[in-house]
Amino acid sequence: MSRPTTSPLRRPVALGGIVVATLALVVAVVLLVGRPVAEAATRDAGIRLSAAAPASSASAVTGRSTTIDPAEQAAARNELNPVKVVVLGVIEGFTEFLPISSTGHLLVAERLLGVGATDATKEAADTYAIVIQGGAILAVLVLYWRRVLEVLQGLVGRSDEGRRLLFALVVAFLPAAVVGLLLEKKIKDVLFGPWPIIAAWVVGGAVILWVSTKGWERKERVAPGLESITLPQALIIGLAQVLALWPGTSRSLVTIVAAVLVGLSLAAAVEFSFLLGLVTLGAATALDMVKSGGTLFDTYGVANPVLGFLAAFVAAVVAVKFLVAYLQRHSLAVFGWYRFAVAAVAIGLIAAGKL
Repeated sequence: MSRPTTSPLRRPVALGGIVVATLALVVAVVLLVGRPVAEAATRDAGIRLSAAAPASSASAVTGRSTTIDPAEQAAARNELNPVKVVVLGVIEGFTEFLPISSTGHLLVAERLLGVGATDATKEAADTYAIVIQGGAILAVLVLYWRRVLEVLQGLVGRSDEGRRLLFALVVAFLPAAVVGLLLEKKIKDVLFGPWPIIAAWVVGGAVILWVSTKGWERKERVAPGLESITLPQALIIGLAQVLALWPGTSRSLVTIVAAVLVGLSLAAAVEFSFLLGLVTLGAATALDMVKSGGTLFDTYGVANPVLGFLAAFVAAVVAVKFLVAYLQRHSLAVFGWYRFAVAAVAIGLIAAGKL
């Protein structure tokens, strides 16, 4: 089937409108449903705390020295109910592989829903947001199992192409892994707030609109595929992924853009971004589970993280399939406009005192 010759930027993008409308609907659900639920849970926790004995005890929270009231710890389970679990899971899964930043959306959503609002739940909430990425990881494993199998065959010397891709993924993974480990605390202290996220949304939106004017859909006909990726190209993509440590930037955005700019086709860039996300998110999830998994389950139980994992998996499958199909005919421009829109919404929430 021949591809359209007119630029996607010059014709209506009805499917793109559906994306914006769907994501706007998620925001509306958070605002109209989640906020009252969060406020009710907060009031309930306050009643429990005021009625409880004033005794307190030292809490052995990893990486933190703080004293937490036992009643506050007991009330923590009220903070994350099934409605919030599903909302956060869907947001994570749907935004993880789209170039709009899952971390930015989750941080804003958690604030609106009152999740992680106390010393007793802050670490558990941070861990929960990372652990449900496992649902997105599983989505990539299911949808790209042939490519993953090829990489595994390369690991045991049964596929030259798989070995080449494996080396490329390792090289691309290392920069963000090293910088993330060295600067994790500094990044959380300085960048995990509404205004840094808004700035990243706006800058990323501008980058998308700029790159979308470069005719990716024409370049893809002659650009090499994923089997041609080199280690220098992988290193540049990996260095770009370091930028995604700034919440709101979007790991998918920077890796896709970097892959295209170093010469890969758009289809190959998207696939490599997904596979790199599998490695990066998998490592982050495993590390956080080792460090804070016990705190997560002690605070929120087992059922809530499992439900969030499943919600993220379903949403990620939909998002990955949508993005691959969408980019066959359209540019990324709609996501740039979406980033501007969600940044404007966040500014409005700050002005209204809700964020």
